[in-house]
Amino acid sequence: MEQRLKVMVVDDESRMRKLVKDFLVKKNFEVVEAENGVEAIDLFFEHKNIDLVILDVMMPKMDGWEVCREIRSYSKVPIIMLTARADEQDELLGFELGVDEYISKPFSPKILVARVEAILRRTNAISADDTLRAGGIEIDKAAHQVTVDGKYIELSFKEFELLTYFVENQGLALSREKILNSVWNYDYFGDARTIDTHVKKLRNKLGEKGNYIRTIWGMGYKFEVESQSTPG
Repeated sequence: MEQRLKVMVVDDESRMRKLVKDFLVKKNFEVVEAENGVEAIDLFFEHKNIDLVILDVMMPKMDGWEVCREIRSYSKVPIIMLTARADEQDELLGFELGVDEYISKPFSPKILVARVEAILRRTNAISADDTLRAGGIEIDKAAHQVTVDGKYIELSFKEFELLTYFVENQGLALSREKILNSVWNYDYFGDARTIDTHVKKLRNKLGEKGNYIRTIWGMGYKFEVESQSTPG
């Protein structure tokens, strides 16, 4: 039997921990809980085989930043920070400390679990299935090929990378900056219209499936198959 991946959830609110835990357990993760930073450090070193940490910023005894620093001095385990403050400085500090993802409260537990799975796929903790499927679109990552309803479509390298990123992060609102940093792999100082151009070409090549890529005005895009489930 395949061993379950272990996620540590650190938050001083028991209600929040239970909510996150329930969603993770449904997806077959093992969950370890800590109610403050000191307990989190103890548990992290006691268990040794934790695959990912979900860490609240504001906590008594030892805040999330301190916990993050302490863990990072020993381990590269993926860390998702949760914060009630949508503060750019916080976000920058998080990335300086090597935080993998930064999620503002209140958040959807489904989205959080999707982030957990995406990060663990990226770090190969979840065996990266070389084939991604979503709403009739099939991406063969090894062969770098895409089919729509079984029919092969030709994509440029960047269009392929972009579609893969969308499908791996389906249901999530993705800012243009995030897409540029993830797909283009560096802080892109060009024009965000680069993305819009690629999205436009990608939508055309996907035909009616191009509607899965929804524009979020003033922000970026979201890939969502469910929105297409209505008849017509």
